[in-house]
Amino acid sequence: MEDRDYGTIRIKLDEMIEKQNISKNKLAHRAEMQRTQLNQFCKGTVTRLDTAVLARLCCALNCKIEDLLEYVPPENKEK
Repeated sequence: MEDRDYGTIRIKLDEMIEKQNISKNKLAHRAEMQRTQLNQFCKGTVTRLDTAVLARLCCALNCKIEDLLEYVPPENKEK
């Protein structure tokens, strides 16, 4: 199998937090997450996305999944 660049998934949680003017502590409480886990999502260092966590974040932020995630094609990574 050849090494191929398929692009990446960008997590936009930090943008949503700023847009909604909510503290990370309040969001962590609402989404029933640990603050360290929330920080991983904000920094984009999460390696595996848990659909249950994403659903809790969408519910807590009253947003859609596309508000939190963005597909970045290989040629557009430098965004």
